[in-house]
Amino acid sequence: MRIITWNCNMAFRKKADIILAHNPDILVVPECEHPDKLKFPPGTRTPNDVLWFGANLNKGLGVFSYSDFKFQLVDDYRPEFRMVIPIRVVGKKSGFILHAIWANNPDDPDGQYVTQVWKAINHYDHLLKNKGTVLAGDFNSNTIWDRPRREGNHSTVVDLLLKKGIHSVYHKYFKMTQGKEKHPTLYLYKKKDKPYHIDYCFVSEDFSEKLQSVEVGKHRFWTRYSDHVPVIATFRTGNC
Repeated sequence: MRIITWNCNMAFRKKADIILAHNPDILVVPECEHPDKLKFPPGTRTPNDVLWFGANLNKGLGVFSYSDFKFQLVDDYRPEFRMVIPIRVVGKKSGFILHAIWANNPDDPDGQYVTQVWKAINHYDHLLKNKGTVLAGDFNSNTIWDRPRREGNHSTVVDLLLKKGIHSVYHKYFKMTQGKEKHPTLYLYKKKDKPYHIDYCFVSEDFSEKLQSVEVGKHRFWTRYSDHVPVIATFRTGNC
């Protein structure tokens, strides 16, 4: 199974073929237009299920299934945590909880980026288990921007997830430390000299045990389409 997150920098309809060449089963796309605007070119593979969230029809959070998985929004979804979306992913043989993320809430005086994730994972604590849990998307955060006195910085989010047995696939696979990543996921203004790692896929232990590979896109290719590059996590088939 393959989970991909890629902030497409808008106009996903024009770029879908590029990311679909990597054969995602689940695709999380921040800055995606509303499904009513997704007029794909002829021949573009169409998803089997779609959820979308946002106030701007040109720039929201899209979640796509390109497998037999279907999506169900979790009952106690709280839209004020923008945007951290708990989704029950149901397949023929397996299922899990996906928290699709584009941390971006300029209306929250406590913090518009990773603070949204912090608030959400505390509210959805009952959904964060060491089996069947995935968090994927654009967190807009990194340990390098921690504010030590602020509750809910990047490090406290990572620490809370670790206590639940939930790990970043990138850091596990490449044996990296938070804040010292060697593979950027954002190139600000598409500039190679402005690299940051802010897109993540965190998974519970059952997924982590089946982790097969992690790929982070290259600047030279992907910045033709977006200021972000994809994070691609592949897992051996099984219960996950």
